[in-house]
Amino acid sequence: MFSIGDKVVYPMHGAGVIEAIEEREVLGERRRYYVMRLSIGDMRIMIPFANVEDRGIRQVVDEEDFKKIIAILQEKKSPMSGNWHRRYRVNLDKMKSGDIFAVAEVVRNLVRRDQEKGLSTGERKMLDNARQILISELVLVRDDGPEQVEDLLSKLLA
Repeated sequence: MFSIGDKVVYPMHGAGVIEAIEEREVLGERRRYYVMRLSIGDMRIMIPFANVEDRGIRQVVDEEDFKKIIAILQEKKSPMSGNWHRRYRVNLDKMKSGDIFAVAEVVRNLVRRDQEKGLSTGERKMLDNARQILISELVLVRDDGPEQVEDLLSKLLA
C-alpha cells in the first residue's frame, strides 16, 4: 500500500514519512510494520500493515488541497454549540476522522472562539494538538519548515 519515502498522515498523531518497512515478532507472531517518522519532533511510529485501513492512514494532501485548507482557515467560524462538552466532542470526532479539512475547521473555530470568549483548558490543549497535526501535514505539502508554516497560520488566523 505505501512505500519507503511516502508522505502519510496518521490521524491524531500527524504527518510523516515512511522511512522503513520492518518485520518484527510480537507476542510470538511475526508481523510487518511501516516505520514512520513524524515531520515535527523526532518521534517514530510503527504501524502494523494489518491496521493501516482501520487507523485511517492516508497520503498527504496535494497543493490543490493546500489551497482549500487556506480558504477554510480564512472563513468565519462554523456555528458551534454553546455547551463546552458538546463542542469538545464534535471537534474531537473531526480530529479523529483524519480529514485535514475537518482539522483545519477545528483550528479555525477554536482560534476564533479564543479571540471572542477564550478557551477552557481542554479546548486549549485540543487547539494546540489540532494545530500541530495541521502544521505537520502542511510542512510536507509545502516542503517548508515548521516555523514558516506556523507563521503562515498565524497570519491567516489573525
